[in-house]
Amino acid sequence: MAVRRAGVTVEPSEHVKHILDLLSGWAPVDARRMFSGYGIFRGGLMFGLVIRDALHFKTDNNNRGEYETAGMAPFHYERGKRHVALGYHAVPAEVLEDCDLLAEWAEKAYAAALSKAASHPKRAAKARNEGTARGRRHRR
Repeated sequence: MAVRRAGVTVEPSEHVKHILDLLSGWAPVDARRMFSGYGIFRGGLMFGLVIRDALHFKTDNNNRGEYETAGMAPFHYERGKRHVALGYHAVPAEVLEDCDLLAEWAEKAYAAALSKAASHPKRAAKARNEGTARGRRHRR
C-alpha cells in the first residue's frame, strides 16, 4: 500500500505494513504519513499512531487504565521547552503478539476516537462519512 503525500507516493515501512496486516482481520485500515510517523485510520478516523516503529492507540477514560496497568506511558514530544502529551499510549508487546487481543484493544481505541470526534462536529461528520460543510450530504 502506497501513501500519497504532496503529490509524491511514499511507501510505508515494513513495520507499518505489518501493523496494517495485523489489523486487517479486525477492520479495513490504512496508514497516512504524518510528521515523523504514520496515522492509522479506520473509515477516515485516526485511532492509532506509529512513531519510531512503536504503535500507539487512542485512549480515553474507558481504556487508559489498561495501558497504565501494563506500564505504558502516553505518547509525548517536546515543543520548545514545553512537554506535550497526547491521548495515545504505546501498545504493549504482548498485545501485538495476539491478533484477537490486538483487535479488542483496537476496537477500544476506535471507540475512544469516535467519542472524541463526537465532541467536534467536523470530525464526527467525517467519521460518519458525511463530509464537511462544503460536501455535506443532505439527510431526508
